[in-house]
Amino acid sequence: MLVLITYDVNTETAAGKRRLQKVAKICSNYGQRVQNSVFECVMDAAKSREVKDKLERIIDKEKDSLRFYYLGNKYKYKIEHIGIKGSFDIEGVLLI
Repeated sequence: MLVLITYDVNTETAAGKRRLQKVAKICSNYGQRVQNSVFECVMDAAKSREVKDKLERIIDKEKDSLRFYYLGNKYKYKIEHIGIKGSFDIEGVLLI
């Protein structure tokens, strides 16, 4: 299923800036960045719980925000992109 992860981390302090870097790093391990604080992640329910748990341990729930949008398996029909920075097919073949 496609999970859209969005976050808003308060960066007014050095600790907040570190949290932001950690959140972005974890999200990049699970999916692709499509906007500054938005990641598209194709994963099963177990991976979804795993990343959610990791992120919840990092953020400050009094200052930061996480959102998870579960778009399901037929997500290709639910996404429309207009403008620059097109994305690659995250389920397609990757040649290195």
